[in-house]
Amino acid sequence: MRVLVHEDRAELAEAAARDFAQRAGEAMDERGRFTVALAGGSTPRTVYELLVSEYGDAADLDWSRVHAFFGDERTVPPDHEDSNYRMARETMLDHVPIGSVHRMRGELPPEVAASAYEEELRGFLEEEPPRFDLIMLGIGPDGHTASLFPETVALGITDRLVVANEVPKLETVRITLTTPVINAARAVTFLVAGEDKAEALREILEGDSDPRIYPAKFVQPDGDLTWMVDSAAASLLENPGR
Repeated sequence: MRVLVHEDRAELAEAAARDFAQRAGEAMDERGRFTVALAGGSTPRTVYELLVSEYGDAADLDWSRVHAFFGDERTVPPDHEDSNYRMARETMLDHVPIGSVHRMRGELPPEVAASAYEEELRGFLEEEPPRFDLIMLGIGPDGHTASLFPETVALGITDRLVVANEVPKLETVRITLTTPVINAARAVTFLVAGEDKAEALREILEGDSDPRIYPAKFVQPDGDLTWMVDSAAASLLENPGR
């Protein structure tokens, strides 16, 4: 595990965009394509914008061999303002000649959408378990990641890749990847910015709390695990760089 502390959100986003492009190139060299699960949120938004402005030219990154998936989605239509897909489409996907985009269909009944997405993953990612080249994640102030929220049913599910997860405190259901498919990834990168994440980040990286309370602690991939954080988020860490 690496923890990389950056001065501010802008520096963090620039580093994350470089990392994305580097991992994409390596995956294409080794396997001919790059499969990535995108995250929602304000920090990924900036990363996606930078990828367009800095790497939008196919000479720098062969977007035709990039295949985009999603780590989670809200149960809303694709044009809804809360849709992770809409955010990624408006900031990046509509502006690059990407190979394929695989969205979670939040407009469908959640269980139907989850089952359909699992089938799509198994059809495209041929290994068992299916392995992404990169999964991008964030955390919330409560320690959740993707839509794996504290004390929710999805945390105990090990025989599914995608589930509909009821989140009582938000009075909603979310569609999310499960920990088995996240932990099968060749690389997982967390992007964490802001002082409001500092307490959760300290507990996830240095605390001994039950992972069911801080679900991001369940993420222990077989491949690379990198935490890219800004100085505000890292402010409570005893060992901020490792």
